[in-house]
Amino acid sequence: MAQFCDLMDRELRVRGLAESTRKHYLGYMKGFVRHFMLPPDRLTLEHVKQYQLHLTKERRVKYDTFNGHVSAIRFFYDHVLPCGFDVERITYQKTGRKLPVVLAPEEALALFDAVSNLKHRTIFMTLYSAGLRVNEGLHLRAPDIDSHRMTIRVDQGKGRKDRYVMLSEKLLDTLRRYWWENRPGTWLFPGQDAAKPLDRSSVSRAFAAARGRAGIRKKASPHSLRHSFATHLLERGVNIRVIQRLLGHRSVRTTEIYTHVAGNYLRDTKSPLDDLLPDIEIDQSSAAD
Repeated sequence: MAQFCDLMDRELRVRGLAESTRKHYLGYMKGFVRHFMLPPDRLTLEHVKQYQLHLTKERRVKYDTFNGHVSAIRFFYDHVLPCGFDVERITYQKTGRKLPVVLAPEEALALFDAVSNLKHRTIFMTLYSAGLRVNEGLHLRAPDIDSHRMTIRVDQGKGRKDRYVMLSEKLLDTLRRYWWENRPGTWLFPGQDAAKPLDRSSVSRAFAAARGRAGIRKKASPHSLRHSFATHLLERGVNIRVIQRLLGHRSVRTTEIYTHVAGNYLRDTKSPLDDLLPDIEIDQSSAAD
């Protein structure tokens, strides 16, 4: 399999896929091959179907993980080792729609207050104040922070697109303090190896610890700060097209998911039941019963 892994990695790199995507695709394909203990050139469409059944019935993976396996196997047999079967017959599962986990403004503030490590607090504030993906925040460099124009440059975000987002004055104060205390080099948030940015698993662990100290019981993650940014802007009346541009979404339909979690859309929308029925006086004695 090592030879095929090298070929697959080469094809993934040639197409410019993100490092995380390459890692997942290679891992999924290795899992498929290990399951049957056969070289990939001896595996057939029937093996693929058996493996899909294994993922569904025995491993009970979620649909997004299932579809990740399918994408990896399709890519391999389409671009690395062309096979005798139609890869279109390797079917995806129907996707569901999950609403994002959003922190209330008070919870976001409590989270920041619960972080004593200045580096981690600055990362969390950066993700929230600019609506960045975790990977985008960790790959920031000092020149990306423009205090004159009050902007942050996101270099080659998802989809290999550059964009600018706003630079919060409060964040700028925190960034300056962080800069003077840490003096980072190439990366604004370096890892133990200063030549590399901080690992996202370290950010996840720090976030989970802060969430616990802040008493937040929601299943929030660092990515929830991006969701919270978008939702809070929407609740303040910011045009959804503006939010789309700030988030770097290709389509406004992706951004519209936040209308389902924005509190003001629920509070300010009157139920038709209130107009349908007259005012009801509740009998206190019967209510007590």
